[in-house]
Amino acid sequence: MPMPKKTSAAVFLDRDGTINEEVGYLDRLDKLRLLPGAGEAVQLINRSGMKVVVITNQSGIGRGLFDEVFVGAVHAEISRMLGEAGAVIDGFYFCPHHPTEGIGGYRRSCSCRKPAPGLLLRAASELAIDLSRSYMIGDMAKDVEAGQRAGAKGILVRTGYGKDMEAGSSAPDHIASDILDAVRWILGQGKTR
Repeated sequence: MPMPKKTSAAVFLDRDGTINEEVGYLDRLDKLRLLPGAGEAVQLINRSGMKVVVITNQSGIGRGLFDEVFVGAVHAEISRMLGEAGAVIDGFYFCPHHPTEGIGGYRRSCSCRKPAPGLLLRAASELAIDLSRSYMIGDMAKDVEAGQRAGAKGILVRTGYGKDMEAGSSAPDHIASDILDAVRWILGQGKTR
């Protein structure tokens, strides 16, 4: 009989507006800038033993603004930049679809576009993550909702679109000023349980 997989908690991170500056469609590498504290936040998660997974909607692919290869290049650059701060991302997951805009097979409703929880569920399966012990950090209500629908706690950050965002239909489990503030809150939660 096979041994059951060990599962670990994770912190899922939205990309644009949470880790890096929100610039509309990130369609050129020279637009990529990490937000202050992002490297330290990811490094703190790494030290805690939790996994770090990026979950991002990238409908610019479906709209023909850039392709999946370019998104891979952005993720490689984010990994490089975070690596300079001693921080590591365990996985990147993205949705290229849009239900009403886009070309070819990219124009469709799907289970992976946030607020749907599909990307979190896929990452949990592939990376042996216990969603009930995990968190989703993002700058939009759909990030919070995706995390909560997957069984994780949702945290809204006041960076990117979160500066003016209302909680929406899914009240966040916590509201933080930025990614570093959110991670410090998460790590403090473990001490109070």
